[in-house]
Amino acid sequence: MSSGVANAGDVAGLVGRARDGEPRAVARLISLVEQGSAQLPLVAAALAPHTGNAQVVGVTGAPGVGKSTSTNALVRAYREQGKRVAVIAVDPSSPFSGGALLGDRVRMGDHATDPGVFIRSMATRGHLGGLSWATPQALRVLDAAGFDVVLVETVGVGQSEVEVVALADTTLVLLAPGMGDGIQAAKAGILEIADVFVVNKADREGADQTARDLKYMVSLGRRDRSGPSWRPPVVKTVAASAEGLDRVVTAIAEHRSWMAAHGELAERRLRRASAEIEAIAVERVRTRLGPAGHLAELVVGGELDPFAAAELLISGNLRQ
Repeated sequence: MSSGVANAGDVAGLVGRARDGEPRAVARLISLVEQGSAQLPLVAAALAPHTGNAQVVGVTGAPGVGKSTSTNALVRAYREQGKRVAVIAVDPSSPFSGGALLGDRVRMGDHATDPGVFIRSMATRGHLGGLSWATPQALRVLDAAGFDVVLVETVGVGQSEVEVVALADTTLVLLAPGMGDGIQAAKAGILEIADVFVVNKADREGADQTARDLKYMVSLGRRDRSGPSWRPPVVKTVAASAEGLDRVVTAIAEHRSWMAAHGELAERRLRRASAEIEAIAVERVRTRLGPAGHLAELVVGGELDPFAAAELLISGNLRQ
């Protein structure tokens, strides 16, 4: 086969090399995931016993707030702790242009030769939500490969770009002064997804006001809550000089401890697995059903209503 992975033995060998820290094996497994390879079920089965250990941190925010610079600084901070770190940079660019990959390599060039760091760009391929459809499976590859921390950097944040919360144990939302982020925060829904707010470029005018606005909105969001709840801290940083990054790392650790103490970490991972199962099932059903073009013509022509067409599509393809 052109994929170079023909059977369960080949897959097991590939997973074994990935767990031994071989970057090419890790990259190959992620490529199989992205391509939707027929061997993907074998890959998933081989990975399953080795997953559940990595800490997944989402990094999101509007364009221009310094997500890549902050991610680069976080990689350095975790490497100083002796942890193996992987980065998935989800980019809207064409998967064929190479532009996304090159851009992330340049921004994170400090770690290009570090064997304890793995960086991979993944195109969204038109998928709304800021994350590639293959990202959950790629996370499983990196988790099984023994990375202690996986940073998922998304293309941005907005009404349709908050899916990172479904994947991450902890979600960082980055904002910057002078960009109107403080005012737009509630509209974008980020109060609901942020576990830690990071006001980057804090050496600029307006940083203190942005931080105050966020703290006020966080306080408003907590008034109607009963029982224990995590209060997202607001941390100011200058990622370009790594100023304040130690406080971000501390906030992430404190959030993880809080989740472990209140059962939230297990709940998040259960929701993540449930969403992953549903997504795979829906995709398989869609593939099995096939195109509905012939029925669409009948609906457009008024000969059939869409509900009846849907029933025909299901009954004609799934009663097997």
